[in-house]
Amino acid sequence: MPKMNPDSLMKDFTPYVAKDGEEYMNENQLAHFKSILLNWKQNLMEEVDRTVNHLKEEAVNYADPNDRASQEEEFSLELRARDRERKLVKKISQTVELIDSDDYGYCEECGIEIGIRRLEARPTATMCIDCKTLAEIKERQIGG
Repeated sequence: MPKMNPDSLMKDFTPYVAKDGEEYMNENQLAHFKSILLNWKQNLMEEVDRTVNHLKEEAVNYADPNDRASQEEEFSLELRARDRERKLVKKISQTVELIDSDDYGYCEECGIEIGIRRLEARPTATMCIDCKTLAEIKERQIGG
């Protein structure tokens, strides 16, 4: 079964084209991002279903220990990928809640606008690029 990048499951969408003088995170923009997020979530859930079916169909009790080990490793990799996707589904759901509460599109650290283009690249973004960059630098210093 081919490995999927969760981001590739965010099917093609038409980028939002803001009109001159349009208010940031207006009803149309919120609807645009909610649609992207719900479609992405649906695609992830379909991928989970395909994985479950694949694991059921491909589960064979090989006599050869090497074949068994290869199959177990393949299944382990698939399950780790699905676990990452499960976490992403949770983050998508939290982001949809932000849209529903009119808190979407603003940095959780400094409160400024995250920006349409950044949100289209990463619809679950909760920080502006400056705060995210600073957080990553701090993380590297602490973790490194």
